[in-house]
Amino acid sequence: MPLFQLTENKLTRLKPSSLIKERALQRLFEGNLEELLGIRFVASEYGTGEKHGGRIDTLGLDDNNCPVIIEYKLASKDNIINQGLFYLDWLMDHRGDFEIAVQKKLGSDAKVSWDYTRLILIAQEFSRYDRHAVEQIDRAIELKSYRFYEKGLLYLEDVYSSHLPKARKTTDKSTAGEKKEAAAYSIEDHLAGKPKGIKDLFNELRELLLSFGDNVIEKSLKVYIGYSTTRNFCEIELQKKQLKTFLDIPYSELSEYDIVRNVTNVGHYGTGDCQLIIKPGDELQPVLDLIKQSYDYFQ
Repeated sequence: MPLFQLTENKLTRLKPSSLIKERALQRLFEGNLEELLGIRFVASEYGTGEKHGGRIDTLGLDDNNCPVIIEYKLASKDNIINQGLFYLDWLMDHRGDFEIAVQKKLGSDAKVSWDYTRLILIAQEFSRYDRHAVEQIDRAIELKSYRFYEKGLLYLEDVYSSHLPKARKTTDKSTAGEKKEAAAYSIEDHLAGKPKGIKDLFNELRELLLSFGDNVIEKSLKVYIGYSTTRNFCEIELQKKQLKTFLDIPYSELSEYDIVRNVTNVGHYGTGDCQLIIKPGDELQPVLDLIKQSYDYFQ
């Protein structure tokens, strides 16, 4: 991807450069994880034990409190996908270990949700075969490519983002020795039992949100459906008579507030603090304009 610098109405093409070592790439991302990916750092080079004999590059927690594994390569390699999937399966079978790591790093009050565990693979480039491979896998996987340029510039591109995987059974032993099952939630789960007016309203709004861009990721979690790019910009909680919608843009950054409630100090499920109530029959354009502000804020 060519990158140009604009100076006094003149464009100059910048020359690409590269980091020499893979570890330097990893340190750069880990030091700026929230800014780059909207993820809180949990651990680096996390060992999977003597039996499995591996080390996960980076463990993180996203803004939905869901676990994230990040693996880096200077260039695309055949084993990056298989290696990432191996670590993802290991994580789902060792949830207790991850939760302990989260509490050690982020504090004892830190929460972990297993609704949407995902894998992010970062390499300088991915082939069409890489993309085809992850498209066939029923897991939440994101491919991101990077390129360094002179003048200290970094370009990060979303190559592919999978949809939420279907429900899968994963087991882990609890403190009582019982086995727990992790379930994935679907859009249909949220629509189940809702009146036709709410279903129609949500489907219309959903289509509009997904049309913002190819970089919009839809995540169906236990309580709400989240929409994100690098981080959440909107969450929708389907209720019997209304859609309770939250925006992640700071309240002070909105251009108008007539239909927005600041719920910063009020308990709520969405990760955003700007609340909109939408009912069947309401005009959607003012709502859509506000959601678009939140989307643009995180671009």
